[in-house]
Amino acid sequence: MPYSLRVPVHHELVIKKSRFLATVQAVDGRSQAQAMVDALRAQHPGAAHVCWALMAGGESAAVDDGEPSGTAGRPMLEVLRRQQLEGVLATVVRYFGGIKLGAGGLVRAYTDAVAQALLQAEKIPLVKLQTLACDVPYALEGWLRRELQQAGATTLDIHHGERVTARFQLPAPEAAPLQDHLDNGGQGQLRWVNTDAPTT
Repeated sequence: MPYSLRVPVHHELVIKKSRFLATVQAVDGRSQAQAMVDALRAQHPGAAHVCWALMAGGESAAVDDGEPSGTAGRPMLEVLRRQQLEGVLATVVRYFGGIKLGAGGLVRAYTDAVAQALLQAEKIPLVKLQTLACDVPYALEGWLRRELQQAGATTLDIHHGERVTARFQLPAPEAAPLQDHLDNGGQGQLRWVNTDAPTT
């Protein structure tokens, strides 16, 4: 099961006078991750590198930012993958201490900085949501609203036309049971309307 993080976590590692400042946090996608990395560069103008890894499906990325290829972004991404994180950005700001660490030392440093930060993390399960829509006669609008509320569904919108159309969202595993329940209670007057595929 994929997880996200409830709040950002941080860790500072010092190896041979080099400082590695790690942050791991949930993001909406690539554009938000890029904005956070740009903000870090602005906050740390004296840093030698701002390396980062993003685990976000097709938008995933691993950036070494001038470190030898494969010694920073990829190891950080591997830590996120092993922890089953999704929609999560790991950044490490490095201040160079004047002593070279070598490729193996860099891989260990970037891996450890992110792994140590994640020791404090509160992971939360990512639940797939499904969007459904149905319409009913006006006489059943109150009933439908009550049923959706009792089921814990999130009402996205209600449209009043010839009939009342409700679009709502709930965890995907609960969708089919709720559909059966509404079919049984709708007195044959509830109709399902096509909507999106499951989303997160």
